[in-house]
Amino acid sequence: MKGLILSGGKGTRLRPLTYTRAKQLVPVANKPVLFYGIEALAEAGIRDIGIVVGDTAAEIKQAVGDGSRWGVRVTYIEQDAPRGLAHAVLISEPFMGREPFVMYLGDNLLNKGIVRFVREFERDQPAAQILLARVPDPQMFGVAELDGERVVRLVEKPKEPKSDLALVGVYLFSRHVFDSVKRIKPSFRNELEITDAIQDLIDRGLDVRPHIVDGWWKDTGKLEDMLEANRLILDTIEARVDGEVDAESRIEGKVVIEAGAVVERSVIRGPVIIGAGARIVHAYVGPFTAIMNDVEIRDSEIEHSIVLEGSSVCDLANRVVDSLIGKNVRIFREPVKPSAYRFMLGDNSEVGIRW
Repeated sequence: MKGLILSGGKGTRLRPLTYTRAKQLVPVANKPVLFYGIEALAEAGIRDIGIVVGDTAAEIKQAVGDGSRWGVRVTYIEQDAPRGLAHAVLISEPFMGREPFVMYLGDNLLNKGIVRFVREFERDQPAAQILLARVPDPQMFGVAELDGERVVRLVEKPKEPKSDLALVGVYLFSRHVFDSVKRIKPSFRNELEITDAIQDLIDRGLDVRPHIVDGWWKDTGKLEDMLEANRLILDTIEARVDGEVDAESRIEGKVVIEAGAVVERSVIRGPVIIGAGARIVHAYVGPFTAIMNDVEIRDSEIEHSIVLEGSSVCDLANRVVDSLIGKNVRIFREPVKPSAYRFMLGDNSEVGIRW
């Protein structure tokens, strides 16, 4: 089998952060979201991976390279504009040939990996296998209607959903899907919808099998989902301190402090990860926080947040919570203080807070 990762799209729901970086490269627990997908495919034994790229192609290529660090071979497939998931399948046909493949959306996270699903697909060889998860807001997703173990209908973002089973961003396809994507027409969004292509497989009498996932799944397209994914992954880390922690500091719970990081006169309450070269001075870093490389947190408190490379948070009177702070951002205090802070800041931003 081959793999196909979709890494185009503009990431509009994560702006302004995604004005300056690909949404798939925003880190969760200090690792780009895209890397989790590559790791999942590699763990399932898939060695040839195509990555569909768009406007952020250069950044994706620089971050991923040829795939050798994961033991895979990466081929980049250019998409001129976001034209739908089925269009991404269509343009990947020359790369796939007649082989079955796994399609993985590059901004999705699936906590238990895909090995089990790949083995089932290889054993049973249906035309397609779709992963489903129960969600509270199915109108925001592609929704599947089942009759026992059979998929009977798929609808993209229905106004009145007939089930709460949303399509997870991982699909397994045989070569038959290429015939279907050539048969369907663009939707009202002027995109080729993957739900329409799978529905065509069903309408042609081909075997489309559902699998309801029993672990968590996250589409990290929104701030709240990004922070929740960060929380879920941080909860799985094992404590490790390779950096410097002085005697006046207190480390509690599952905390990773990378080599080159310095913690002075601070409290770090895990789960937390602190990247190489970071400096935490007279500060509090609370649970579910990811601090990337070369970040400074000084005389401030922060929790349930993500702070990207080279940023600083200094001299704040109130705690920073539920925030995603971009690269090389400066947040500092000036006279006249507000009662609370909540930030979503793009790269190279600067915020001065009066007290």
